Amino acid sequence: MRRVLFPLALGLCGIAILMSLGFWQLRRLEWKETMLDQIAARIDGTPVDVFALGSPDPETQIYLPVTASGRTTGQEILVLSGQKHVGAGYEVIAVLETDGGRRILIDRGFLSEDARDAARPPVALTVTGNLHWPNESDAYTPPPDATTGLWFARDVKAMAESLETDPLMVVIRTAEGDAQGIVPRPVDTSGIPNDHMNYAITWFSLAAVWAGMTLYLLWRIRRRTI
Repeated sequence: MRRVLFPLALGLCGIAILMSLGFWQLRRLEWKETMLDQIAARIDGTPVDVFALGSPDPETQIYLPVTASGRTTGQEILVLSGQKHVGAGYEVIAVLETDGGRRILIDRGFLSEDARDAARPPVALTVTGNLHWPNESDAYTPPPDATTGLWFARDVKAMAESLETDPLMVVIRTAEGDAQGIVPRPVDTSGIPNDHMNYAITWFSLAAVWAGMTLYLLWRIRRRTI
């Protein structure tokens, strides 16, 4: 009897830990789905005039639906990107300036690689979209290419400093004016990872494997004692 107590206790402890991790992931899944529903509702809310807002606040204003009217200045940043079924291309980050001289960033959308050198002169635009401060750069992201001017990640603060605008960016959903071959890519929740169900299945599967290994070990011990 003593020979089975330790492996039995170890087996039960391991199963309990793995099962608790699985249930924790299910609770995280419920939390994440609620959060995604809230974000989706915020994204699709009633737009407000971006120029009526106070100081930019990424904590409270992220995904806020807004409208903005002005004129592009011809200044822009091309961020290396790609689109399914299209291939490589660029995210076009441009400057929108009001008659009063206020300047903000607008993410106009995706531009295919073969359209990079096409002329995109200043144009009057009225846009509807969402405020966004994407966090795409990390320690491995190269700095902007000094030769080509190409960027490798969206960084609102750095782009605003480079183009001398307010540190906020409107990701366009719709635009009234000349699109100049640029396809909007609106903000949505698809880019927010939600893998908690997969994690839960993994932990529960490990618990089942652990249980099977424990039973096999107990069976081997019992055979030796017969």
